[in-house]
Amino acid sequence: MGELRDRMVRDMEVRNFSPRTIEAYVPWVRDLAKHYMRAPDQLTDDEVQNYLLQLQSQRKLAGTQIRARHTKV
Repeated sequence: MGELRDRMVRDMEVRNFSPRTIEAYVPWVRDLAKHYMRAPDQLTDDEVQNYLLQLQSQRKLAGTQIRARHTKV
């Protein structure tokens, strides 16, 4: 993802994204590509949306489990 990553970073810099935002986005896009085992520019909008929905669902589940552990103590 070298050239694609570099282009993504340049595009975010041109749009004045903060360095911290860029640092956060790059690993997320890398994980997205790993999930589908394809470069991000080869993914469909539906695949990206499904991936984001899956992440959202996992986080809600994790948050519920964490709250349940704290209430039992």
